[in-house]
Amino acid sequence: MLKCVVIYNPNSGKLTNRNEIRKLYKILENYGYETEIKYTEYKGHAKELTKKLKDVDLLICAGGDGTLNEVISGNIERNKQILLGHLPLGSVNDVAHMYGMSNNTQKNLVMLLNGVQKNIDICLLNGNPFVYVACIGAYVDISYSTPRKLKEKYGKLAYIIYGIQQLKQNLQFHKVKYEVNGVTYEKEFSFIFITNSSRIGGVNNIYEDVKLDDNRFEVLMCDIKNKFDIIKSVHYLKRREMNDIPGFTYFKTDRIKLIFDEVPPSWCIDGDELKHNQKEFEITINKDNYMLLPTKNLNKLFESEEELDENYDE
Repeated sequence: MLKCVVIYNPNSGKLTNRNEIRKLYKILENYGYETEIKYTEYKGHAKELTKKLKDVDLLICAGGDGTLNEVISGNIERNKQILLGHLPLGSVNDVAHMYGMSNNTQKNLVMLLNGVQKNIDICLLNGNPFVYVACIGAYVDISYSTPRKLKEKYGKLAYIIYGIQQLKQNLQFHKVKYEVNGVTYEKEFSFIFITNSSRIGGVNNIYEDVKLDDNRFEVLMCDIKNKFDIIKSVHYLKRREMNDIPGFTYFKTDRIKLIFDEVPPSWCIDGDELKHNQKEFEITINKDNYMLLPTKNLNKLFESEEELDENYDE
């Protein structure tokens, strides 16, 4: 039989009893996998476990977006990378919903095992992988600062409750030089978002035509000046193209270098905090990642063979 390892973050919840776990074992057995579940015990453990695995045909991450980030980070550092799958168990699960998954764990597993292998772009911020978003600015800490007890009690609503409490924060501006395609620009920004996703913070279709294999990521830099401007920008997002919103600088690229005039606050990477003491950051792409994905949204998320040929010819 093939070997499958499931790295499970019990803090993500949902697999609450042995009967549910037995059902997952049975599904994997029906698809020809001998399965072992490894439980994470602390932050960073999923990455450690991934790096140490041997003779594994499929590695499934059972957890939230942060756990998936750890598994992919560990896989990138391996000499021989493992085919990955993602079984969402977190509160928001932006990545899994983008892939077309639901809140039913058993159905998601079947969709995954009936899926196809795809090569996906993984972004790197100074070598630190992120699957779908790296951002900096006020309020971006909500995803990792919201108390766990609040999330356990209210689920997704906890982020809104905590976010309202944080509205007293003042917007901070950062003077940034940024280099794209050999050209350097300089401006002050209050928010910077680097993304490779069509869904962020539970909101679908933020950008049009996002592809996970086009060797590009999306960059959104904002000079929003006050809290009223945030509300106004959200209103514009529903009615205008990203490039047509006042105060927004938006483009796609495969590499960007950011130089801050002083050390900025922590980045939020895939919902977790990235602490640092640096002023310079370079975002690039790693192309060595293969994931088993449901077929549901493949046409939306990946370029067709014709598009790939056209891009190659250019």
